[in-house]
Amino acid sequence: MLSGLHLSTMEIFGMDFGCVFGSLRHGRFPGKDCLLPLISKLLGYCIVTGSTTVKIPQIMKILEHKSVRGLSLAAFELEVIGYTISLAYCLHNGLPFSAFGEYAFLLVQAIILVAVTYYYSQPVGTGRWMRALLYCGVAPTILAGKVDPMLFEGLYASQHAIFLCARIPQIWKNFRNKSTGELSFITCFMNFGGSTGCTLPDHNISCDLVVRVFTSIQERAPTSASLDCKLWLLDSTKVVTGSVLGAICNGILLGQIIVYRKPPTKKEKKDE
Repeated sequence: MLSGLHLSTMEIFGMDFGCVFGSLRHGRFPGKDCLLPLISKLLGYCIVTGSTTVKIPQIMKILEHKSVRGLSLAAFELEVIGYTISLAYCLHNGLPFSAFGEYAFLLVQAIILVAVTYYYSQPVGTGRWMRALLYCGVAPTILAGKVDPMLFEGLYASQHAIFLCARIPQIWKNFRNKSTGELSFITCFMNFGGSTGCTLPDHNISCDLVVRVFTSIQERAPTSASLDCKLWLLDSTKVVTGSVLGAICNGILLGQIIVYRKPPTKKEKKDE
């Protein structure tokens, strides 16, 4: 009896393994109601884990070369705003960490990236200090959810536009300079891979997209199949749009790094 009770309440990081082990113990394959929430949690944590190092290569490249040549500060600042809104919305709606944890890690990395960019962009103008102070004053209020609900929905709906606008300044700067400067190929490649993932054969939808929409629906725990369908259509429409636009912009940045990459000089060839 105690063993059965222990199995029925076996949870690790919010993942309930009890029903799975309980079913297998009795020679039954776990049912849908048991497997789907567990799969959702596992996939969510995989996404969160993958997000922990996305911007590290860009930060390390700046620190290594002590330069922000060719980088768009506006692009990094807009990313901070976008991640703040996304994280705040998920916190406000009480979603578990596995459903939105990547935003927390990406926000921390984006803030560090902006700080490093400021440091190597001396002298820092008054405008930059004002933007930083404004963010520090407004961000805690947004993250705490102390915003009008309608405004909150509007901010969340604008996140795809914000992330799109975050890519455009860097794309334009690369085009104008015919160089990508200190832009990290690894970070751009990871962004591109994350926005495209693989594609389901007959649906032309990103696997990463499907995973995150799937986890969002599971974490909301809808009460009917009809609501399941409506949430799927609503979420997939929003996220597909953002995913496609993000993939295009990240693909352009990746292409620019390849096209504008300078060939090695004669001296470098001799050293090799």
